[in-house]
Amino acid sequence: MSPVVGRSLELYYIDGRPDGMVTAELFNWTGHVLLFPRTQLSAALARSEASYAGVYLLLGDQNGEPFAYIGEGEDIGARIRQHDVRKEWWTSAVLVTASANKLNKAHVRYLEARLIAHAKAIGHTPLDNLTAPVLPILSEADIAKMEAFLENLLIVLPAVRVDMFIQRARSHRPTAPATPGRTIADPQTISAGGTRFVLEARKHGLRASAVLTDGEFVVEAGSMGRREWTGLDHHTYASLYAELRRSGVLTEQGAHCVFTQDYAFRSPSAAAAVVNGRASNGQIDWRTADGGLTYKDWEARQVAAPEGTA
Repeated sequence: MSPVVGRSLELYYIDGRPDGMVTAELFNWTGHVLLFPRTQLSAALARSEASYAGVYLLLGDQNGEPFAYIGEGEDIGARIRQHDVRKEWWTSAVLVTASANKLNKAHVRYLEARLIAHAKAIGHTPLDNLTAPVLPILSEADIAKMEAFLENLLIVLPAVRVDMFIQRARSHRPTAPATPGRTIADPQTISAGGTRFVLEARKHGLRASAVLTDGEFVVEAGSMGRREWTGLDHHTYASLYAELRRSGVLTEQGAHCVFTQDYAFRSPSAAAAVVNGRASNGQIDWRTADGGLTYKDWEARQVAAPEGTA
C-alpha cells in the first residue's frame, strides 16, 4: 500500500478578514477557487477570474435549511449578473476557474454535471437546480483531466467552509438491511483495527454501536436513534439530525429511527446527540463494548500510554 501523501493548500484572505473574500489553491493544480459573501458581489465580479469559464456555487438557506445552486458558464461573472443575481436566498458564492482560463465550455459543463450528481447523491444540501444536466461528450483524455480536476476541487472546497460534498456515509464492512429489532451489527462483521463503543438509553429503548477507526467516529448501520429531535431547535446538532433524516441515513422504524448505513461523525458528542435526539455528552454516554469504560476514560488511557503500547 502506498504511503499517505499530504497536500499543500494556500488560502489568501484578500481583504485580511476571515469572513471576506478568500482564494484557495493547491500546489501543482491549475484550479483556482474564490469564495465571497454576497455583500462583496461587485468587488468579486470585478476580478479577472470572474470573466473566465468555470463553475460556480450559490450558497445560502431556505426555510431554515441549507440550500445551493450549481451553475456554469464561459463567463461566470456575466452568468451571475444576468440570471442568478435574481435569486434572493443565497448569501455567499464560490467561483471555480483555472489559471490562464484553460477550461472550455465542454469542460465546465462536465464539471457542473458531476458536481450536481455528487451533491444529490450525498444529499446534505438541497439544490435549486431543477434538472440534472447530461454529461457532455469528451475525449478519454479530457475526461481523465476533468476527473483529476474534480478530485482536487473536492479537497479544496471544505477548506473554504463548503462541506456539501463531504461524504460521511461509510462502508467499512458488509451490512445487512436494517430490520425491526436489529439494533446493532453482528460483532463478527465489525471492521478490524477499530475500538467499538456502545451507547444505551434504556429509558427510551435505544441501543447504538460505533467504531473509532482511522480517526473517525463511525456509528454503525442498524444502530437505533430517537424518532424525533427533542432538544432545543437552535442547537448545533438539531440541523445535523434533520439532515440525516432528510438524506435517509436515519429512517423511522416503529417507535424509533434506525441508521441505514455507517455514518462518520466529527465527534462522539455529535453522534450521541443524533442517537438521543438532544444535546448529549458523548464523552460520557459512549462506553467501550468490551470493558465499559466511558469514552473520556478510554481516551485518557490512550493519551497516557507510552507510544506503541496503547
